[in-house]
Amino acid sequence: MRKLVLFAHVSLDGFAADPNGSLGFLSYNQELQQFADELVKTVGAPIYGKNTYKLMAGYWPTVLADPTASQQELDHARWVEQIPKIVFSTTLPNADWHNTTLIRDNVVDKINQLKQQPGKDLVIFGSPGLAKSFMKLDLIDEYKLTLHPVILGEGIRLFGSTTPMNKLSLLESKTLGSGVVTLHYATR
Repeated sequence: MRKLVLFAHVSLDGFAADPNGSLGFLSYNQELQQFADELVKTVGAPIYGKNTYKLMAGYWPTVLADPTASQQELDHARWVEQIPKIVFSTTLPNADWHNTTLIRDNVVDKINQLKQQPGKDLVIFGSPGLAKSFMKLDLIDEYKLTLHPVILGEGIRLFGSTTPMNKLSLLESKTLGSGVVTLHYATR
């Protein structure tokens, strides 16, 4: 059975983005890139909320035609172009990026059906609004977080005041040279 995994970058004070939705606070380097590359190998289908989907669909297809793109960027762009993608939204009019399925309703049933299919895990990339909704519905099986050594003070929270309590089991943690801590938790 596949798991639903949330992968997100967060600041020390729990923000997944700054007030403008930017991830400029990330301590991104080769070591963190390696961590992300390993995580991508576990993905059977990326899961996006509307805003993250629009950002991804607006960016990655352009990389394929960019003569200045690095080999790593091209490899990721090819991967994300071909892999089945799932976007959850009640307001998005369509999802026409190659190999994308738009799900508007019956979220719990649809996630449970997806979990029953063979293959690699379903991974929510960022999408803090969607993640909070899925937390309330108790759908997330694992959390893979990168905790960045920065305090933003304000921004878009990953965990909100309505996030239900959920005791987690630490599966793995690692401190990177940049001070980023990778955390891998399972729900109990």
